[in-house]
Amino acid sequence: MLPQETIIRKRDGLALTSGEISGFIGGLTDGSVSPAQAAAFAMAVYFRDMSTPERVALTEAMRDSGTVLDWSDLDGPVADKHSTGGVGDNTSLMLAPILAACGVFVPMISGRGLGHTGGTLDKFDAIPGYSTSPDNTLFRKVVREAGCAIIGQTADLAPADKVLYAIRDVTGTVESIPLITASILSKKLAAGLGTLILDVKTGSGAFMPTLEKSRALAESLVSVANGAGLRTAALITDMNEPLSSAAGNALEVRNAVDFLTGRHQDPRLREVTLDLCAAALQLSGYAGDAAAAVETALSSGKATEHFARMVALLGGPTDFVERMDAHLSPAPIVRDILAPATGTVTGIDTRGVGMGVVALGGGRRLPTDSIDFAVGFDRILGLGAKADAQTVLCRVHARTEEMAADATQRLLAAYTISDGPAPPHPLIADYVPPTEA
Repeated sequence: MLPQETIIRKRDGLALTSGEISGFIGGLTDGSVSPAQAAAFAMAVYFRDMSTPERVALTEAMRDSGTVLDWSDLDGPVADKHSTGGVGDNTSLMLAPILAACGVFVPMISGRGLGHTGGTLDKFDAIPGYSTSPDNTLFRKVVREAGCAIIGQTADLAPADKVLYAIRDVTGTVESIPLITASILSKKLAAGLGTLILDVKTGSGAFMPTLEKSRALAESLVSVANGAGLRTAALITDMNEPLSSAAGNALEVRNAVDFLTGRHQDPRLREVTLDLCAAALQLSGYAGDAAAAVETALSSGKATEHFARMVALLGGPTDFVERMDAHLSPAPIVRDILAPATGTVTGIDTRGVGMGVVALGGGRRLPTDSIDFAVGFDRILGLGAKADAQTVLCRVHARTEEMAADATQRLLAAYTISDGPAPPHPLIADYVPPTEA
């Protein structure tokens, strides 16, 4: 079928067959489908939606546009986690080594920052020498020896996703749930996983700000992943405030190492991280008390050992955990931001906090922008905290005085301090279990 015929059928609200979808995606990969046709297809899907079978077919076609990894030579389950993106969300840095310490192999293929949200790869790029783009031989070696490896998407994994995402980014179709679903899951399916746990964010710092929209995305991801043969469940978690007390690449790495070693663990971050780990362990077939196993992996120091081994094998310092401060360069300007009023923190524009990090240079306005790994915020005060004129809302880490002043104003604008109590936001808003394929 010609590409324009597929577009017309979807434009008119008809269901596409798996053959029509795979043919269109094949054309997207080999160049026989033009950018204009890809844009028209994306817009047709945006307005006409896709059924679950269509979403599965689209995801599988995008997976099959490149290499699909095979981990059958490993002597244990293979699992991963994906987050839809937030601020101060560094759970991957702890989750991968915790699961590795529980006997689960985690070949985690992550992304860079998008908009106001931080990217896992940008955090690891803050570690000197760490390679986020190793060749396949090294990637497999690290997964086998460290139990986990966190790297970036290679050129031969789901290449159709890169093409279609670039089209969506400039055509106002990024928010389409079928297209989001296929984009996320095609890469995870291509990674050769056995199980997947999803962390779907909701609230002021999430791409899906309402619980209704977050639940719709979570249900789509879970049903399509299971329909494609990947055992998957999802937690819907709160992003009405930064998840950890740090936002910014090197600052979140510090926060993660402190978490793993037990020096400091933000309560909300701890709960989400351990719940995700336990859910992933259960999905992987663990028969015992998953929550207890995860807690032991963390408190025993085994997770820290797996993290250190992964960092060293991927080119980072062999003493990174022990001498973190010697390897992470600080920002030249570090100062407190004090509360402007007395009362209770009743609201945080989490997206505004994330954009403050971007304005400091810790994120990208354009894909070609370089990252300043040292900048950001830490000691971030959360919802419900009491404040007065001597209370530190957070510390800003900046490269210049001008940037520090701008970030301070952005941070202050993101906070609401009033007399009333903070509205309740359940940290774990919902759980979407695996569906039958």
